[in-house]
Amino acid sequence: MQGISKLIVVMGVLAIFLIGCNRDQEEKCAFVPPVKDRVSLEFISLSDSIVNISSKSELISFLARYPILRDYFLRRSMYPNDSVFLEELYKRFTNNYLDTLRADVKRVFGDEQQLKQQFQEAFSNMRYYYADAQLPKIQTLVTGLDNDMLVSDSLIIISLDYYLGPGAKYRPNMYEYLLRQYVKENIVPSTMLLYGMNRFSYNNLADDRAIADMIAFGKAYYFAKHMLPCVPDSVFIWYTGDEIKGAKENQDMIWYRLIEDQVLYSTNHMVKQRFLSERPFTIEVGEKCPGRIAQWVGWEIVKSYMNTHPETSLPQLMEMSDADKLFKESRYKPVKK
Repeated sequence: MQGISKLIVVMGVLAIFLIGCNRDQEEKCAFVPPVKDRVSLEFISLSDSIVNISSKSELISFLARYPILRDYFLRRSMYPNDSVFLEELYKRFTNNYLDTLRADVKRVFGDEQQLKQQFQEAFSNMRYYYADAQLPKIQTLVTGLDNDMLVSDSLIIISLDYYLGPGAKYRPNMYEYLLRQYVKENIVPSTMLLYGMNRFSYNNLADDRAIADMIAFGKAYYFAKHMLPCVPDSVFIWYTGDEIKGAKENQDMIWYRLIEDQVLYSTNHMVKQRFLSERPFTIEVGEKCPGRIAQWVGWEIVKSYMNTHPETSLPQLMEMSDADKLFKESRYKPVKK
């Protein structure tokens, strides 16, 4: 599936904080591609341009230069007309709190070179697996917490004020267990996860069973990990290091609950939501079991398949649309570690 895909609180996408937490207990780097030269990316910071807008004519001129940002990221169609759209944007962009957000963005992201370099690493690795992969333009900005991220084949837009972390004066208005995911370390991994879900993955959209969703998520996580092979698993799936450790140590119990509750082949929305969607905990397994645990199991199934079939390349894996075949041939056998 191609086109524009917004990162919402989907994936359940898609919690992480404390990236260094128990990192030594996570697996080593995945295969690191022998990339000699990193790709060149068009990386544009628009934050200063926005906070320096002082008139509506300047705002109109700015929006005209960035039509995708205007129409999709700033959600132009949600307003009754362009006059209301411009008025609301102008009020927000000239509000003093936007200066505070911009100051926090500078504090957290500096000159944004670290972010750019991680994007370069990810897309350089992508070009190793997909030589013809399109390289998108990347735009960063401050929007006043209006939106978080937009990803398409040709353009990535990131509102950095969404990813300031717990030290910020202003943060998105959402539950804490959802808020944990919005930290700067999550930006590039989350982007790669969306690429793994939408751009390169072939899935049978007619198969609405939980196992099909689990495999689809598993493939996306596996893809993202190979774009950033030394980033810990916890960052991609937004768990803490302790939660990853606990899942690995209790995967037999997790698997038992999935079987006992007849989750794998269920098409029931509520059943799938309990194990695949965003929740503080998967209480059906235990009070300390993180939400979206079936997504993690799907990732483990895909890992098992690739370990069992080392001759399979990443692109070949992503083209597999038969969830039953992948599951059966994975020989996944959860054991207590």
